[in-house]
Amino acid sequence: MAVEKVTMPQLGESVTEGTISKWLVKAGDHVNKYDPIAEVMTDKVNAEVPSSFTGTIKELTAAEGDTLEVGAVMCLMDVEGAADTEATVEAPSQSESSAAPARTETAEAGTENKARYSPAVLKLSQEHNIDLTQVSGSGKGGRITRKDIMKIVESGEIPTSQPTQKPALQAESQPASAAPEKTAPQAPSKPAAAPMPGDISIPVSGVRKAIAANMVRSKHEVPHAWTMTEVDVTNLVTRRDALKQEFKQREGFNLTYFAFFVKAVAQALKEFPQMNSMWAGDAIIQKKDINLSIAVATEDALFVPVIKRADEKTIKGIARDIHELAGKVRSGTLKAEDMQGGTFTVNNTGSFGSVQSMGIINYPQAAILQVESIVKRPVVMNNGMIAVRDIVNLCLSLDHRVLDGLVCGRFLQRVKEILENISDDTSVY
Repeated sequence: MAVEKVTMPQLGESVTEGTISKWLVKAGDHVNKYDPIAEVMTDKVNAEVPSSFTGTIKELTAAEGDTLEVGAVMCLMDVEGAADTEATVEAPSQSESSAAPARTETAEAGTENKARYSPAVLKLSQEHNIDLTQVSGSGKGGRITRKDIMKIVESGEIPTSQPTQKPALQAESQPASAAPEKTAPQAPSKPAAAPMPGDISIPVSGVRKAIAANMVRSKHEVPHAWTMTEVDVTNLVTRRDALKQEFKQREGFNLTYFAFFVKAVAQALKEFPQMNSMWAGDAIIQKKDINLSIAVATEDALFVPVIKRADEKTIKGIARDIHELAGKVRSGTLKAEDMQGGTFTVNNTGSFGSVQSMGIINYPQAAILQVESIVKRPVVMNNGMIAVRDIVNLCLSLDHRVLDGLVCGRFLQRVKEILENISDDTSVY
């Protein structure tokens, strides 16, 4: 019998840590390899973590709600048939009774880990003037993580470096008649909202915390810009309404307006590949595949599953993907791979009746398009006559480090052109 470590897996691109939202096993349980042992939440996905071995759970080294870096130990397992490494695992606990120098060495190692800062931590601390020497890290060995910095930023209590004695020495050298220089009053820390009698306090779920962290990161790091265009989709509405009943009977799922919009965006992205890019610090990465993230809401969370290679699919294929991904979200069966690889987001805000909105970019993508509600409006036609037409607003948020108004304007013009040229001959197959 040997003791093996089960570690936190990497559940998505750029994911560096995960939070254990629920243990599915307890100490003493026997599990097979690939059996789910825990539900883990990141800023991108809520997924089940499978066991790496067949054996018995020896110890859960992390509790529900703990955030672990990728590669950190989640639990220990007794595994049959492997080399006996139990002595190695037990060694740290046995050495606790050793002399003080060993404990000092451990403490120094913890301080060393804390002093090594990741580029993301350094960048955020510089942006918000945070003195990292006054921050307690929650990472392995006391290391400061991005989550620690974001928690401080959200609280408003920014630790700054302690004032030096230099001003006091200067004051001593001034003549007695000189009035001491007044120091500016320190700004009070931002108070937390306190519930009043009759208020309802709702605990923040792990998913909501992850959404909040990702949105804050996007707004802090990405210089957002915004633009909008108006599209006449009368022909699209006519075509879809003529097909929807037969399509539902034939395919078994709905042909939505949204599928037409997603197809138009995928086609335009192929013609304007700059829009399908990401910021990488010293480079802009133009993605080869066009993988469209779509927002799907539940009662308490928002998920962004991905339609892979949307430019290669028909309107019917996109409609099927939308139907299947939305079903997975609402049934709680969405997998990590369903959320990975998105390069551009299309959000159907019109389903809630919105006519104009500014979306927050789905980090690390460079843009998000909001498809608003289709409404009937009086429009002056080319012949000077007034007609009632079906109009929709398309609202684009863009990362101004990657994209400029010129390419975004042309991209929106192309999406508009595709949508307005839908006719009775447009095939969904």
